[in-house]
Amino acid sequence: MAAEMALSHRAPHKVLSEADLEEVAQRKPPAEPSLRSCLRKTRCSASTAKSLLFRFLPFLRWLPRYPVKEWLLGDIASGFSVGIMHLPQGLAYALLAGLPPVTGLYSSFYPVFLYFFFGTSRHNSVGPFAVISVMIGSVTDSLVPSENFLESVNGSNITIVNEERRDAARVELVATITVLTGIFQVALGLLQFGFVVTYLSDPLVRGYTTAASVHVLVSQLKNVFGVSLGEYSGPLSLFKTFIEICRKLPETNVGTLVTAIIAMVAIFIVKELNHKFAAKLPMPIPIELITIIISTGISYGVNLNAKFGISVVGNIPSGLKPPVVPNVSYFGQVVGNAFAIAVVGYAICISLGKIFALKHGYKVDSNQELIALGFCNFLGGFFQCFAISCSMSRSLVQESTGGNSQVAGVIASLVILVTILKIGELFRDLPKAILAAIIIINLKGMFKQFNDLRTLWKSNRVDLMVWIVTFVATLLLNLDIGLGAAVAFGLLTVIFRTQLPHYSILGRIADTDVYRDVAEYQMAQEVPGVKIFRSSSTLYFANVELYAETLKKKSGINVDRLIEKKKKALKKLKKQQKKAEKEKAKRKKDAEDRLNGPGVAVIELSGAEGSVPPEPTLRTLGLPQPGFHAIVLDFSPVSFMDTVSIKILKNIFRDFHEIEVDVFVAGCPVLVLAQLERGNFFSSAITKHSFFPSVHDAVVHISGERRQAAADLSTRM
Repeated sequence: MAAEMALSHRAPHKVLSEADLEEVAQRKPPAEPSLRSCLRKTRCSASTAKSLLFRFLPFLRWLPRYPVKEWLLGDIASGFSVGIMHLPQGLAYALLAGLPPVTGLYSSFYPVFLYFFFGTSRHNSVGPFAVISVMIGSVTDSLVPSENFLESVNGSNITIVNEERRDAARVELVATITVLTGIFQVALGLLQFGFVVTYLSDPLVRGYTTAASVHVLVSQLKNVFGVSLGEYSGPLSLFKTFIEICRKLPETNVGTLVTAIIAMVAIFIVKELNHKFAAKLPMPIPIELITIIISTGISYGVNLNAKFGISVVGNIPSGLKPPVVPNVSYFGQVVGNAFAIAVVGYAICISLGKIFALKHGYKVDSNQELIALGFCNFLGGFFQCFAISCSMSRSLVQESTGGNSQVAGVIASLVILVTILKIGELFRDLPKAILAAIIIINLKGMFKQFNDLRTLWKSNRVDLMVWIVTFVATLLLNLDIGLGAAVAFGLLTVIFRTQLPHYSILGRIADTDVYRDVAEYQMAQEVPGVKIFRSSSTLYFANVELYAETLKKKSGINVDRLIEKKKKALKKLKKQQKKAEKEKAKRKKDAEDRLNGPGVAVIELSGAEGSVPPEPTLRTLGLPQPGFHAIVLDFSPVSFMDTVSIKILKNIFRDFHEIEVDVFVAGCPVLVLAQLERGNFFSSAITKHSFFPSVHDAVVHISGERRQAAADLSTRM
């Protein structure tokens, strides 16, 4: 009684059910979209056309307002720095993709220039990226292997690979993949499907990129040791490659190995110095470019290829090539790979863009970024580019050297253009071991992601499982199938978490309107006679059965068993009543025969004979009664309900009504109410008067009903 008095004092406002709220607040009916409203939204006007133009070409919005005095010098310095980084990375990542070096320069020029027009991030540096390059390399190895281009030397038994024909075939294939990747990205962006990247959680992306880095490392070991390997694709290809490398270690080219080690040590030391003295240096020391220039000079002067058998890049044609229409016959073979590259490339790009946008206080449009990346790939594919994304190292350099806009990207593209037109051919004697060293040292940041294991172990074990499963699946199944398996596992964890949520009985914290889990809060006390049940997840077909079972279990009484006992007791009572009626009818007939003779009826004047017997209750049937009279279902976490969950909710109301317990729903969102209405949930037995805006309103209502019932009972007595 004291608890009920406290509740009444804590609730001076009028308690309204959802039915009352609809009348008082005048809930609007859901709007039905009409043809006229749709046409009005799509009506073309000058302002709409201008808005669309500014949206798809963001540079039109910011370029007229570009602060030349404040930003131009910083963008120029940043552009030169990033352009210098593009040169070695473009050459190295082309090697990683199994393509001729010039495609790396093309992939550094065209996309960087195009991103200026379409991108919304001011600091993202688009271009070749190691993970995307190794994904492309796995496709080229499987669809255009080197053994398809073996030719005999002068009619002898000796065969060599015709690299010119092989490279041309691979460029054609990769250009097709790049165009298809761009089509996917542009289509997803136009359909506002930028959210598709949400299916790639951060642990999934980091586990995937870490595994991809292992693929990159293993793929470059052949260039470090100077051995020739077969080309493997499909599941377990990583391990097959590694095993073959181990077998061929005795054939290591010592000159190649020494060259790679010296380059790696030099690049690593200078990069560490760049990081340590970043605040004092006007720009990072371009050690990768310096290493390429010095090693090319030494290789040319000493003739490393002829004297020591050190593999070099070979001929790099100068000048730009005319656009070529992709070979659409490849589409069916590479559609899955192209979609995977599109999603992974976008995920990396948007995550970097959001980091810089948050740091510098501007907004990145996720759908426009998808369109921008798509156009860079789609148009670049016609000019022999391979698919690109954003690079963390280049983006950090662009930011740290004073870059404030994509004008820095235009400057970087001009640096690359000069290289393509005039300087590129000078790098034909560049040792491949140098490019392998650049690739391997640039993986350092990726391998640091192994630290995630310790962090996730402490913070979230489910995310740790996602990271590990993604990593292992990508290592075992290769990059394309591994990504699919990782996404599937990530979605399964979401399903399992909603299928197995946390269930709790809530109690009221004294002198407040706050209700918390009684198992977690010592001061939370159950409201007498009321069970308040809450699930941490929404309700749908996969978890609603468990919801109903857990509710009955946590109520402290075997509801199904009690209903079964009640049915048996009612059946027994019905038999007894039938038997009593027969005996009564027989006694009545005997009495009539004795008094009036056979066949003469006696008219009963008593009204008791026609009275309706009272409804049997658990008490009158001699069955145990629940220790509570009402249940409140906290629906605040419920975001949607399907037909199965609506049906089970009806059963919950029915079952608890059978054992004389009232069921109320609290905190039900309007959207879920609308779904209940469409699912024909409400009836004369279940009305919106059982639904309340909050748990406290429901409890106050139940307490008020209880007091009213007690008052009526005392009046009758």
